[in-house]
Amino acid sequence: MEKKFDVVALGELLIDFTEYGKSHQDNLIVEANPGGAPCNVLAMLSKLQHKTAFIGKVGNDMFGNTLKGILEEQKIDSTNLVLDSRYPTTLAFISKNKKGDREFSFYRNPGADMMLFPSDIKEEVICAAGLFHFGSLSMTHENNFKATQKALEIAKHEGLILSFDPNLRELLWDNLDLAKQRIQYGIECCDILKISDNEILWFMEETDIKVAARKLLEQYPVKLLLVSMGLDGSCAYYKNIIVEVPAFLQETTVETTGAGDTFFGSCLHFILQYGLEELSQNQIFEMLQFANAAASIITTKKGALRVMPEEDEVKLLLQKSK
Repeated sequence: MEKKFDVVALGELLIDFTEYGKSHQDNLIVEANPGGAPCNVLAMLSKLQHKTAFIGKVGNDMFGNTLKGILEEQKIDSTNLVLDSRYPTTLAFISKNKKGDREFSFYRNPGADMMLFPSDIKEEVICAAGLFHFGSLSMTHENNFKATQKALEIAKHEGLILSFDPNLRELLWDNLDLAKQRIQYGIECCDILKISDNEILWFMEETDIKVAARKLLEQYPVKLLLVSMGLDGSCAYYKNIIVEVPAFLQETTVETTGAGDTFFGSCLHFILQYGLEELSQNQIFEMLQFANAAASIITTKKGALRVMPEEDEVKLLLQKSK
């Protein structure tokens, strides 16, 4: 049966407030950018002409209604986006420290996304997709963890490909032991794992990425492991194939918000084209090269969900770099 959606994702949809200079009174100005890692991934896939749908919860407030409109603008199906008047839309404030690294402040106690309940899940939306994507922020509390479990059970039963991005945000967990336990659950479930260099070292309690990757693949049934390494590019582990591709560095980089999501959305685009069973080394190289280029483009823009690069834009960067 033909699927209505290529990808359905479950997780957080929120507003990222990013710094936008100072006012004439020397007050900080912030820009309200739509965000949330799973939706960023869907936005990239939508730009690449895939049919996508989102499962999550926002407040029935100014921000939540704005986000619903933006999903529809980005051609992301919002049938299973719940607007709840009891809880406010989650907000994140992003700043840079003296080293230039991002720092997050979250207003989520509770935020609507963590109040997603199993009863909110519409089974027919998951059944209509070919791939189910999720992250760890939908597992930080019992309500949304149970909702995620229910969605995964449906997806497994229907034979969907399962992709997972831990996207660890330490501030949102009561303790890191619980975070590691829930992330382990996600890794045990998924076919495709995208994880950052610092996350895999933390999770596997190692100091070398290659050692950590080898041990992870020995312990968990992951078919494709993608490791994003920031300025050092990315690496893929698939069967006996290991492919590493350098990053595309941009002089006009303004921030890295959404780079990992853009990268992962681009990789899923290739999986939807080629499948997950018989990838060649050349296909994996092509996938990482495209994904790294797309991720580099998003670093030149503020925000992510609404400004994902077009396929032609990525291909132009690839041509210029030859």
